[in-house]
Amino acid sequence: MEKYKLLPYGISNYAQIKREGKYMVDKTKYLELMERAGNFLFFIRPRRFGKSLFLSMMESYYDIEAKANFDLLFGDTYVGSHPTTEHNEYQVLRLDFSITGGNIDELRENVYGYIDVTYGIFVSKYAKYYPAGYEEGFYKQKSTSDRMNYVHAMIKRYDVKAYLIIDEYDNFTNNVLNKHGESVYHAMTHAEGFYRELFKRFKPSFTRILMMGVSPVTMDDVTSGYNIATALTLEEHFNEMLGFSDEEVRQIIRYYNEVGAFSLDEDETLAAMRPWYDGYCFSEYANVEGHHVFNTDMVLYYLKSFLLNGREPADMIDPNAKTDYAKLDRIVRLDKIEGDRKGVLLEIAQNGFTYGRVKRSFPANQLTDPNMFKSLLFYYGMVTIKGMRGAQCILGIPNKNVREQYYNYLLVEYNKIHTIDLSKLTDSFDDAALDGKWRPMMEHICRQYHDTTSVRSLIEGERNLQGFMNALLTLNPYYITCPEVELNHGYCESSCKSSAKPSSLELCRAQPKMPFGQFFLMPDLTRYPDIRHSYIIELKYLPMTATDADAEKQWNEAVEQIRGYAKGEVVRQMTQGTELHLVIAQIKGYDLLRLDKVE
Repeated sequence: MEKYKLLPYGISNYAQIKREGKYMVDKTKYLELMERAGNFLFFIRPRRFGKSLFLSMMESYYDIEAKANFDLLFGDTYVGSHPTTEHNEYQVLRLDFSITGGNIDELRENVYGYIDVTYGIFVSKYAKYYPAGYEEGFYKQKSTSDRMNYVHAMIKRYDVKAYLIIDEYDNFTNNVLNKHGESVYHAMTHAEGFYRELFKRFKPSFTRILMMGVSPVTMDDVTSGYNIATALTLEEHFNEMLGFSDEEVRQIIRYYNEVGAFSLDEDETLAAMRPWYDGYCFSEYANVEGHHVFNTDMVLYYLKSFLLNGREPADMIDPNAKTDYAKLDRIVRLDKIEGDRKGVLLEIAQNGFTYGRVKRSFPANQLTDPNMFKSLLFYYGMVTIKGMRGAQCILGIPNKNVREQYYNYLLVEYNKIHTIDLSKLTDSFDDAALDGKWRPMMEHICRQYHDTTSVRSLIEGERNLQGFMNALLTLNPYYITCPEVELNHGYCESSCKSSAKPSSLELCRAQPKMPFGQFFLMPDLTRYPDIRHSYIIELKYLPMTATDADAEKQWNEAVEQIRGYAKGEVVRQMTQGTELHLVIAQIKGYDLLRLDKVE
C-alpha cells in the first residue's frame, strides 16, 4: 500500500500537523476575509468544530518568529500562493482559558497565574525585538497586573504589531454560571470583577484581537454591550469557516481512495455520515444557498475507523466526544435561575423545531427569556438554522446525534416519575426490522405510554404523545426516524444536488408535507443491509370524551391519509427495496383503542 497522510484526529497544533505531514483541510482562504472584516473580531461555534486548530493555524501564519517556516507551513495552501501583506508581521500572544479553572475561591488566583506564565513566555520569545533588559524588567514587576501593564506599555512604546488570540474565552465563566449561579458569575464579569478588568486591558494594547468561544453571554457582560469586537458568527461568508463542507468531505474521501488507503464510494459514504454529522447552518443568509456543514471531529472519527479497521465505527458517535442528557440538564439549570427553559427543550424534542430570532449577544440575566434561551441552544449546536418563516428562523435539530440527546433527555425526565422498561423494546426492534413483526414493538410502546399516566406535566394531549413516541422510536438503531415536522419543513438544500444518489437524510428533507402524527421509519441500509422492512406509523389521539362514532370517523380518515402518503414516488425511494408496512395506532386518553395494519 502506498504511504499516505494520516488524519489529524485529536490534534489541534497546526505546525505539528504540517511537520508530520498529516492530512489538512485548507481553511486559509478565510484569513484574508478576516483581515478585511476588522481588527477586533469575535467568533462563536459549538465544541468540536475545529476552533483550536484554526487559531493555531492563525498563530503560525501571523507569528513573526515563524516567517522562516512559511513555505513548510503554508506552501501548499491557498495563502501560500495568495499571501496577505500581514503574514508573519506580528508578535502573537495566545491565551487558552479552557485550561484555567478550579475551586471558586481559587479561580482568580488560577487565572492570573496562567496569565503570568503565558505573558512570561511571550516576553522571552520576543525579547530580541526590544532593548536590552526588557525581559529582566518584566520579572522585576511586583504583580501579575504590573507585569501585564509592563508588556502592554512596551508594545505601545516601540510601536509593535501585536496580535492577541483568545481561545475558549468563555470556558470557565460558563462553568461558573453553571455551578455557582448568576450572582458569583456577575461578580466576576461586572463592575470591578477580575475577568472584566482583564478585558479592559486588552483592546488598547493590541493591533489585532480575535476571540473564540461557544457563547456570546460572557462577551456581552464583560464588554458592556458588545463593543469590543466585530461579530462574524452569523455572517454568511464565514458559515463554512469551521466545520467541513460537502465538497471538503468529498476531497478527503477522494484523497484516500487515490492513495489506496481504502476504496469508498463518495456518495454512499456521505449518505452514511449525513444523518449523524451534517445539517449545521450558522447564518440565515447562507441557509438560503443550502450551505450546511459537517461536524469536523465526527467526520475524522468516522473515516479514521476505515483507515484502521476497513469499516465504519461500531458506534457512530465518538465515545470521546459523546454528550448526553447531562449536557441538556446543565443547560436547563444554567445559572440556577427560573424560566421556561425546560419548556423550550420539550417543545423542540416533541416538535423537532421552534421559531425564533438568533440574538447576536445577550447578558446572563436575560436567559430567563425563552427567546434568549433558544439563541443559547443555537450557539451550543443543539439547534441550527433550517430555514426562515417570515422574519423568524426555523430552529431545528441538526442531525441524529443531537436528536438522540433530546430524546434521551425526555426519557430521563419520564423516568424521574415512572420507570420505563426498555428491555423488551430492544428485542422487538430486531423483529420489526428483520422479520416484519411490528406488533410487539408498537404494543410495547403503547403499553409504556399507558403506564406513565402519572407524567401529566410532560405527556398530556396529542402533541406530547408524539414526543413520547419519538423518544422511543429513535432508540431503534435500524431506522432514521423522520417525524412529521421535519417533513413539514423539509428543505432539500442545494447540497442535495451534489450527490448522484441522494442520501437518506436528503430524501427525508425532500419529502412533501406529512400529516401530523405520522412517523416514517426509513431503513438505514448503509449500516444494516439485512433490513427487510420499513414503516409508516400513523398516530391518532382521542380525548377521553370522544364517542365511538368519533373514533370510527378518525380511523377512516387515518386510513385514507396513510394510503395517500404511501403512494408518493419519494416514499418508494425511501423504502429502498424493503417491504413497506402502514400501521395505525389509535389512542384514547392513555389507552390503546385500536392498533392495526393497513393493506
